[in-house]
Amino acid sequence: MDTQQKDLSYFRLRLQELLNTSFPEKANDKKFINQRSSWASTAYEGAFQSGNDIDKCNEIANYILFDGLHFSKFDTVFQVVCNEFDTIMADEELRPFALKMFRVCEPIFSNYELTDDFAYGYEYDQLYTEITGTIAIWIAENGLQ
Repeated sequence: MDTQQKDLSYFRLRLQELLNTSFPEKANDKKFINQRSSWASTAYEGAFQSGNDIDKCNEIANYILFDGLHFSKFDTVFQVVCNEFDTIMADEELRPFALKMFRVCEPIFSNYELTDDFAYGYEYDQLYTEITGTIAIWIAENGLQ
């Protein structure tokens, strides 16, 4: 296996892991995964050929690989479920319930300008409260099913 192919596989796996964990809405987007992985691999190889050290090559590749993937809508919903509703369900039910609630809560995010550093802004608290309320209403109407 040549270096380029190894790097591409490495970057594809890293991206896929992040998407599976924090961006389930993108986890099956093969075009996105292949494109980002290819770009990151090419950037890494170019940086290496230009004489950069490994840390700098990784920094450049990671910037491309994870661009726009620092704030996760799903992680936000999961955090709300874990923090606010963990006493009413078993630990192993938290993530599956958060996945269900993600679909319910996703429209709320369109009211906000989501940037990579959104979680550090004042609007995040408002979003968190809105999601908490939406989930509480959904549970009241539907139970935990």
